[in-house]
Amino acid sequence: MVKMSVSIFQLKITLENIRPPIWRRILVESNIKLDELHLIVQAVMPWQDYHLHLFQSNETTYSPLIPEDDLFNFGEPDRDESLVKINQLLTHEKSWIRYTYDMGDSWDHIILLEKILAPDPKIKYPICIKGKRACPPEDCGGSWSYVELLETLSNPNHPDYSEFIEYYPEGIDAEAFDLAEINEELSQLN
Repeated sequence: MVKMSVSIFQLKITLENIRPPIWRRILVESNIKLDELHLIVQAVMPWQDYHLHLFQSNETTYSPLIPEDDLFNFGEPDRDESLVKINQLLTHEKSWIRYTYDMGDSWDHIILLEKILAPDPKIKYPICIKGKRACPPEDCGGSWSYVELLETLSNPNHPDYSEFIEYYPEGIDAEAFDLAEINEELSQLN
């Protein structure tokens, strides 16, 4: 249940470097921590949470603390994401932060605070209210490779078509977006 003193942030999450854009509009409580926002982004895009991630605001990075002996430790973050609330970084409408998922493919997202709203006691947060287009598949090589993948799969005469169709036998519906499915994923976070 949302406390009445908590505001609701309407956020627009846009995956950078892909046209037409892939985006989601969500409503979240203003006092959630960045590690919770990470799980929300994973659910709404949806990603599979196989890879490392980080948030950036100005020159500061926020990420989970990783044990020193971890094979993929990229050094200490400037700040532990589990200690920072989103309302500490998104302080006014039109403020934004960057979220990067999968350091190899570099899926960069802009998270923009569009509106600050009063909570609605009839709504269970977080909730996705709108979006466009399907998220790229995991490990497809980043935004430029994704564009190339879509072009290849749309042309059976392309020299790489037979190789790519083995990995994606159903093809990829880049326009697919299922709001109900995304909200079902979000409901499992609570």
